[in-house]
Amino acid sequence: MMMFRFFMVCMVLMLASCNGNAVAPSASADGSQHVEKENTMHYRPLTPDEEKVIVKKGTEMPFSGKYVDFHDDGTFVCKRCDAPLFRSSDKFDSGTGWPSFDDEIPGAVQRVPDPDGRRTEIVCANCGAHLGHVFENEGFTDKNVRHCVNSISLDFKAENSDATASATTRKAVFAGGCFWGVEHHFSKVNGVRSTTVGYTGGTTENPLYREVCSGSTGHAEAIEVEYDPDVVSYEELARLFFEIHDPTQLDRQGPDIGTQYRSAIYYANEDERRTAEKLIGILRQKGYDVVTRVEPVSEFYAAEEYHQDYYEKTGHEPYCHIYQKRFDD
Repeated sequence: MMMFRFFMVCMVLMLASCNGNAVAPSASADGSQHVEKENTMHYRPLTPDEEKVIVKKGTEMPFSGKYVDFHDDGTFVCKRCDAPLFRSSDKFDSGTGWPSFDDEIPGAVQRVPDPDGRRTEIVCANCGAHLGHVFENEGFTDKNVRHCVNSISLDFKAENSDATASATTRKAVFAGGCFWGVEHHFSKVNGVRSTTVGYTGGTTENPLYREVCSGSTGHAEAIEVEYDPDVVSYEELARLFFEIHDPTQLDRQGPDIGTQYRSAIYYANEDERRTAEKLIGILRQKGYDVVTRVEPVSEFYAAEEYHQDYYEKTGHEPYCHIYQKRFDD
């Protein structure tokens, strides 16, 4: 099955390389006005796929981004510097395969002549990150403007995610085999605000998928869950974790074999550690030979963009993460 996953990833990359709209570096527009800012601002770390679009001005494949068919209320912000860019009320369905907005937050987006001499590029006015292109007189909306934006250049803040709400949001990290299936289940939980699949527990900085699969980096495929503790508790998330994978399998999950598929909980504080050990104790009393590791949280690296929301993008179902009730209540 590990070979199946490599095949699927290779197919995605092959399609990207053959598609005219695929991610591809293009000549840089004049960004001299941003040089001083780029030297002093703090940016979020980017994955290789994010860098291809945001820094090297590539374009993601149509209908592949997470915000194409996305209708929540809130604000779209720059993936690199977190600056507010677009309001959800200005988003519309253009049918083109990319998120479209007929307006911007005043002063948030800068227009730059594209090197192709035909189009107009749009960049984040705060950090110069490449967003996409802007088109006019297409007749989609009354404003007659379409900001065509790459999902990968954006992040989203829900309408209620103000300073008070964000202060109560917490993160939890779990590893339970193929992160595609783990994310599939956690993303459906009420109170979970976002999920990110990635790598943790290893020794190599910014590991790539192929490196993690080799077993040489020591990382586990993991998921970082951002959740609202007023809606769902850490214990509820941990219980779900033990019920969507087999915690008795050592360094594997179903057909996926290797230390990168190990079962582990990465705790951020003593309450989380005690909760994890309590649940393991309950399962062992029930006869489960649990091998789940309980370790302090370590550096978490987001996986490549094509791994994020994998089953939502492909329409497939998890092949080795089937829910099985293991607790009485």
